[in-house]
Order: sequence, then structure tokens, then C-alpha cells
Amino acid sequence: MENQNEKLRNACYKAFLCFTKINDPANNEIQSKLEYVVGSYDFDKNPIGLYEIGNMALPVLKKIKIKSPRKVTKQLITELEKCLAVQ
Repeated sequence: MENQNEKLRNACYKAFLCFTKINDPANNEIQSKLEYVVGSYDFDKNPIGLYEIGNMALPVLKKIKIKSPRKVTKQLITELEKCLAVQ
């Protein structure tokens, strides 16, 4: 079974992929930060960046979901919320 940090890593990676699909220049900064913290976690297994950037990405994803429900899955938001709640 994957541990909590791995779940958060995977949720952040899915958020990164979601931002990549949406392809809105307004999200470029958060998208690149997600990509960076996932890579950083893969290297050093320190989840602090995942929590920090995950907490930045969540409200952005929720806003996008309200405007364009099909662009962000409810599952992604729920998964990210669950992972971030366990700090």
C-alpha cells in the first residue's frame, strides 16, 4: 500500500497533468511549480513542497471546476483534499 506522501505525490502529479491539459497561460506558474515539487519529491522523498504547492493548486482547480466542470474531475479535487488534510 502506498504511503500518504506517495498519495499526495500522485495527486499533485494528476493536478499537474490537469493543468497541462487545460493549457491556460494563467496557470503556467502553478503548473511549473507542481512539476518541480513532484520531481523534487521523487529525488529526496521530502513532501514539504508537495503540501505547499498542493495547497496553492487546490483553490485554483476548484475555481476552474466551477467555470468549466468538465476540465477538472471531482475525483482529483477530492483526492487532493484528502491528501492535504493529513499533514
